[in-house]
Amino acid sequence: MLSSSKLLTLVLVVQPGRVLLGMKKRGFGAGKWNGFGGKVQPGETIEDGARRELLEESGLTVDALEKVGNIKFEFVGETQLLDVHVFRADAYNGEPTESEEMRPQWFDCDQIPFSQMWADDILWFPLMLQKKKFVGYFKFQGHDVILSHKLEEVEEL
Repeated sequence: MLSSSKLLTLVLVVQPGRVLLGMKKRGFGAGKWNGFGGKVQPGETIEDGARRELLEESGLTVDALEKVGNIKFEFVGETQLLDVHVFRADAYNGEPTESEEMRPQWFDCDQIPFSQMWADDILWFPLMLQKKKFVGYFKFQGHDVILSHKLEEVEEL
């Protein structure tokens, strides 16, 4: 039974023809390329949490964050649902800098390393790159197998 959900953020920094990803060095999702983000702390807004995690993990600050998606993840055997709020940033300040948790690297949009990413990314990244808004639900067995999913484009989040 799913008893609760954990609020998380994910930020994709996008430039014309390329996207910034980070190699997760430790913890949940280690060994995978991903956007930047993490848990929202008590007392901060979802967007504040997204900005804080982006700065901690990549050294970047952003002026504007556009909310593009909301994805809920269920992991078989886990009681907590992960409620992930996905943001896109098209302008940033600073230089991508390696942190204890993440090693940032730019990828051309036609060379995104989906085989080394979470299995759901290949399904919603195209929507995010086109600035389309979406909601999704993915049920995982372990960290690599999607048992079922729903993904739909929406007008508003």
